[in-house]
Amino acid sequence: MKIKTLLISCVTLCLSLMLSACNKEPQQISFEGKTMGTTYHIKYIDDGQIENLAKPEEVQQQLESVLKMVNNEMSTYQKNSQISEFNNFRQVDTPFPVSRDFALVVEEAIRLNKVTEGALDITVGPLVNLWGFGPDKRLNKEPTVEQINEKAKAVGINKIIATLENNGENSKGNLIKKDPELYVDLSSIAKGFGVDKLAEYLDQLGLQNYLVEIGGELRGKGNNLQGQPWRIAIEKPEFTPGTASQITVPLHNLGMATSGNYRNYFEDEQGNRLSHIIDPKTLRPISHNLASITVFSPSTMTADGLSTGLFVLGSEKALEIAERENLAIFLIIKKGQGYETKMSTAFEKLINQK
Repeated sequence: MKIKTLLISCVTLCLSLMLSACNKEPQQISFEGKTMGTTYHIKYIDDGQIENLAKPEEVQQQLESVLKMVNNEMSTYQKNSQISEFNNFRQVDTPFPVSRDFALVVEEAIRLNKVTEGALDITVGPLVNLWGFGPDKRLNKEPTVEQINEKAKAVGINKIIATLENNGENSKGNLIKKDPELYVDLSSIAKGFGVDKLAEYLDQLGLQNYLVEIGGELRGKGNNLQGQPWRIAIEKPEFTPGTASQITVPLHNLGMATSGNYRNYFEDEQGNRLSHIIDPKTLRPISHNLASITVFSPSTMTADGLSTGLFVLGSEKALEIAERENLAIFLIIKKGQGYETKMSTAFEKLINQK
């Protein structure tokens, strides 16, 4: 009888513990750090439904390992990264082995080059450096036409080929140069890819509600602690940080990226502000009245690359392509002393979703 009573007590205790775990009050886990020359911020909701979920400090450690790997592959600021080694590689028509992720990013950049009618070009790195916006030393004056033309000889998306082996997670990639001086810069797309990689790891943990951000590029899944979709404010462009927002958007299972010329610019000898984004057609920093563009896509990598390419094109062409490709974009356009906003049909549908 005593044994039976003891067994019932043990079962009751186990059921109580199980019910207690199931009824755990959801909590938001948040942490931040530095990466890719900027900062990252991550939030996720622990609702107690995942058995043996790693401790927050362990999750952050793994996420930082993911970021370190992305940097080791795609950072031009690291001399021993895969991209730096490829840029220093001088043999043409010769496969250069790279990681699966590196090849995937280059493949997507090549695809987006076509979507943006050549405006997104990851080979403009020599010109970016020449104008003082890359890892090279910043210039104090505008480069000469001769300097620009010399660097432009190695620029062109047709000068690089990316191939990928189809062996699942064990796949490897290859990059092939058609010009020995080809220089690849993935700064227009790598942050977005980094966001996707962090989200991929959180998915593997089984988390259903999170928000990931690297340097302003974001991706959200599920809901926040209040059970509402993550809402993101699109910032009004001013020349100082901390300005009022223009509009808030629900980031439900979407990536988001913004490009603009109101923060990072070059000032020439005459005091003119020149954007840090280079137009592959003019070989110069862009100069139009589009202040910023925000793009939404299931992939933050894609949103990141599109935001750069469409920004280069200006507001009218960007909207034309957005309507043709069914892209959700939001534009802030400089007009006199103020700003006006425009949006694509897909974006309007996005903010009207209930």
